[in-house]
Amino acid sequence: MTTEESYPKLISLAVHELRTPASVVGGYLRMLQRDAETPLGERHRRMVDEAEKSWARLVALIAELNDISKLDDGLIALTSKPLDLFELIGNVAEGVHEAEDRDVRLKAQGKTVGAGMTGDIERLSTAFAAIFRAILREKPGPCTVIVDRRIVQKGATSSAVIVVADDPSVQTAYDASPGIFDEKRGGVGLSLPIARRVIEAHGGRLWSPGLVTDPGEGGDRAARGAALITFPLRG
Repeated sequence: MTTEESYPKLISLAVHELRTPASVVGGYLRMLQRDAETPLGERHRRMVDEAEKSWARLVALIAELNDISKLDDGLIALTSKPLDLFELIGNVAEGVHEAEDRDVRLKAQGKTVGAGMTGDIERLSTAFAAIFRAILREKPGPCTVIVDRRIVQKGATSSAVIVVADDPSVQTAYDASPGIFDEKRGGVGLSLPIARRVIEAHGGRLWSPGLVTDPGEGGDRAARGAALITFPLRG
């Protein structure tokens, strides 16, 4: 068995082994919270409540790890329903308000319809929302992040292209050579690796535009603050 073949099995085993102790910890925390005979003092209740929040986060990460394992092993059946990708993206963008407290806004522009395809509407919506939130988290101050939707025709092939970048940088991101999208970001769990797998399962690609080649000039931040997503469209 090759490393590539054993990877999903290793992840599946890790999920199985993590679920049992997580379940025990969660059970005891709930018992402490609901104990009527010897109720906790206020200080200890706050500590248990915080521990319960961390436990819930751990359980969510285990569930995400399980999704990655199943996606890699082909065990998740994606639904296939007709959809308009641009309309779907517009709806998702309207519901993302990740960084509005820092005056960082998300705005969809470009074509609103015209990207017909089939796919799993729920999983694609979750994938786009994860990407939008991750990029918004990278913005340090007031700005508008644009989700630009366009159709590119090359010969007989049509593609839907979605550019996510600061308002002044949309065309620069579109023209840039593609790079690897950074999935290793704090605070977003495993949502980005899942998003990439869902997009690729639909025949799409997720890129990080190389806006700046020299990391010393801000290349890392520029790359992390933008995304380019492409999907082939049916004829």
